[in-house]
Amino acid sequence: MSERVTVKVLLLFGDQAEIVADAPPAERSEPARYPAADIAAAVGVGVSDLPGTRLTADVGEDDRLSGWQLA
Repeated sequence: MSERVTVKVLLLFGDQAEIVADAPPAERSEPARYPAADIAAAVGVGVSDLPGTRLTADVGEDDRLSGWQLA
């Protein structure tokens, strides 16, 4: 069974979105990068609208996120 977490898109870096846990900055882990187009398509927003967006995602066994949804 996977765990669902809340995350935030910090910024876009080329075609990648930098994702962090939606937590106070002191409690955040290092940002992870995911394809921005894949996230935007999954949640129905434009790529340029992703920064600042709060999402939920499933954490896989490999700690990679998937199953993006708007929070």
